[in-house]
Amino acid sequence: MRLLSMRREEILERVRNACARVGREASGIEVVCVSKGQPAEVVACAMEAGWTVFAENRVPELLQKKAELEGLGIAALPPFDMIGNLQTNKLKALVGEVRTVQSLSSLHLARALSSRASAAGVVQRALLEVNVSGEATKQGFSQDELLGCAEELAALPALSIEGLMTMAPAGDPARARETFRAARALKESLERESPLALGTLSAGMSDDFELAIEEGSTMVRLGRVALDRNYEPFKAR
Repeated sequence: MRLLSMRREEILERVRNACARVGREASGIEVVCVSKGQPAEVVACAMEAGWTVFAENRVPELLQKKAELEGLGIAALPPFDMIGNLQTNKLKALVGEVRTVQSLSSLHLARALSSRASAAGVVQRALLEVNVSGEATKQGFSQDELLGCAEELAALPALSIEGLMTMAPAGDPARARETFRAARALKESLERESPLALGTLSAGMSDDFELAIEEGSTMVRLGRVALDRNYEPFKAR
């Protein structure tokens, strides 16, 4: 647990330094601890170290981990976000189990999630995943797609769309910066030209979160840098 506490303090210092470089307040940045692939015992230790929000990328693992945390005697479970690719047949199990679905990547999924949330009698928070880098291997709305269906997305019942989420190309700081900048510009454009109210920009992971903060991210998703004892920062950063 001591290692996790030290890692957390180092991460928060890096967040503060990144904010200072561009004149932002560190209080405006939320750090989500990505616990995918980690056992429930590590999540429990991370909670003791001070992490308060976690994220998973697979629905079965998320549900199993919550059950295992309860089995460890943790009565007040932390909130979890879903950051992985979604399938419509998993939405029924997901609704109401997560704080935010960060990976809402298509209008079809948004309609299905809205329907499931309505049936369950809950309002599900969500972020729209955008593919601003244009990579064929990444899911998400293109800029044109999102601008074209923003009004329908905003009107879907039982769905609270609160921002955008994106991922940058790996191992290329210059392209990462361009991606984060484009995501922020898209967010600002949607706020001006559509009924969507997008307070959150979830961008930046272990190797590029400082760049993301410098370009306007309000939420970073950190897994390896927070929980992997063998993690080493990307050397060319």
